[in-house]
Amino acid sequence: YYFIKIAISAESTIDLTKELLEKFDIHTVPFSIILGAEAKLDGEISNQELFNYVKESKQLPKTSAVNQFQYEEHFKALLNNYDVVIHITLSGEMSSAYRNAVTVAEQFKDKVFVIDSRSLSTGIALLALHARKLANQGLNVDVIVKQVKERIPHVQASFVIHNLDYLSKGGRCSKLAMFGANLFHICPQIVVSEGKMDAGKKFRGKYFDVVSQYADETLEDFNNPDLDTVFITFPSLENENEIVNMVKDKLTKRGFKNIYVTYAGGTIASHCGPDTIGILYFNN
Repeated sequence: YYFIKIAISAESTIDLTKELLEKFDIHTVPFSIILGAEAKLDGEISNQELFNYVKESKQLPKTSAVNQFQYEEHFKALLNNYDVVIHITLSGEMSSAYRNAVTVAEQFKDKVFVIDSRSLSTGIALLALHARKLANQGLNVDVIVKQVKERIPHVQASFVIHNLDYLSKGGRCSKLAMFGANLFHICPQIVVSEGKMDAGKKFRGKYFDVVSQYADETLEDFNNPDLDTVFITFPSLENENEIVNMVKDKLTKRGFKNIYVTYAGGTIASHCGPDTIGILYFNN
């Protein structure tokens, strides 16, 4: 009986820490971040540097999907050590990464399988962890791919945003909406639905209270969670410990077993800005 070695792979937009990538044996290939005339790989630049750049230049960083050449190199390198690669991409509705990966996978017949997460950030991570668990059980590749795809509609990925400047600069919300939100201290919820980012509820008040309300209502609205794993993900938070501990407390009370706190990388941070926090889990 020959045990197939399966690599689980994603782009840097999976937003997992190095420790978690190692723990679950997940491999990543980076997006690029363009600051003016300078291009850097996601992971080479801190979120603080990004936010400073925006403050000083009044320009948003641009992000650029993994190109076909990068995928080719990435898949080749993995196939030196593994028999098969299952690669889970950022939503095809948000990026050309999925199309690029699919095009390159055709060169590696029956060796590289590409799945569109229809999600972002640690929503991708939930699927990757699920794939790793199934691979560790020795299931065959077709079964793993099928079962991971079946979980995609159950990914609950949402965030609450403190300030709409980044979404407005990126053309994802109107100047008028931004003005109204900033004037009335409204913090919008962003929900990933059908592979796209949609506006959800609107919260008002101090950011700590907003996050508290967002956490309560998320658990209420998506009230049949798979309690195995939940992610708390953010690029940076002003009162990080206070806010994260409050959210952790609610998730612990709800019965989640593994609560992972991760920082959103540069690609995600470029689109949402500082003081954005998400709670992500499977809702069955």
